[in-house]
Amino acid sequence: MVERRICDYEGSTYRTDFWEGQGREYEDLAERVAIRALLPPRGRRLVDIGAGFGRLAGLYSGYDEVVLLDYSQSQLEYARQHWGDERFIYVAADIYRLPLADDAVDSIVMVRVLHHLEDVPTAFAQLARVLADGGTWVLEFANKRHLKSLVRWLSRRGPNPLTLEPLSFADLHLDFHPRWVEQRLQEQGLAVIARRSVSLFRVDLLKRSISARTLARLDAAQQRLLARLYLAPSVFYGVRQSGAPAASLPARRALFRCPDCGAQPLTLVPEGARCPSCGRLWPKVNGIYVFKEPSPER
Repeated sequence: MVERRICDYEGSTYRTDFWEGQGREYEDLAERVAIRALLPPRGRRLVDIGAGFGRLAGLYSGYDEVVLLDYSQSQLEYARQHWGDERFIYVAADIYRLPLADDAVDSIVMVRVLHHLEDVPTAFAQLARVLADGGTWVLEFANKRHLKSLVRWLSRRGPNPLTLEPLSFADLHLDFHPRWVEQRLQEQGLAVIARRSVSLFRVDLLKRSISARTLARLDAAQQRLLARLYLAPSVFYGVRQSGAPAASLPARRALFRCPDCGAQPLTLVPEGARCPSCGRLWPKVNGIYVFKEPSPER
């Protein structure tokens, strides 16, 4: 079995060290603008991949059911304390072995995750599998060829940002060329239907001089207009799965699939989710379904 490394935020203080009180209000607001523009406002079931502590969960009020999925149980525990159990399902899992059933969700949101993935094709194959025909995926990635990287390259102070291959700037931290990302999506039968250029004004001097809300309004004005120039450090894609509209799908669909043997659906029991094929019980711990590693219980 191929072992793929995971960027694990278990036990980290990411919420307070990176977001809250750390001067990233503009980035947060700009990302929310892009998500609102690309994500259908209503639906039956949405999954937020890499949901972490639930920063974006308030955007999903139009969905009947929301799955917050992350590898870190501690991040999900905070999210559950904040958002509760009504409409929300919390899942600790590996993106390369998603425990979600085929066609399980109408919509996917994946923000600030791709730059941690060293095997993008496998992750995209998993996400294409769980997204229903006609469903929408809001995908964000760190842009390799943004304006500052172009300036650094032209002044001979940085690598060529125009080459297609991903650029690793730290362990499990990668920047991507938009065309490379689109090629990987096309391999899975997914099409980019909308683009947004996000956080163009991510410059310390501007952030110190201009309020976050004003910068976010300026960002909103340019997001669609300058999208195809790919000058911003963050790119958002609206991705569509081919086929029938998601609204035509059955109201009740299976949620879980066994990441060990692939059987679906799993049987939900008070202790967690049990596979009817291999008999494995995936436990529910502190309100979180845990699929990170096999449970010894049968």
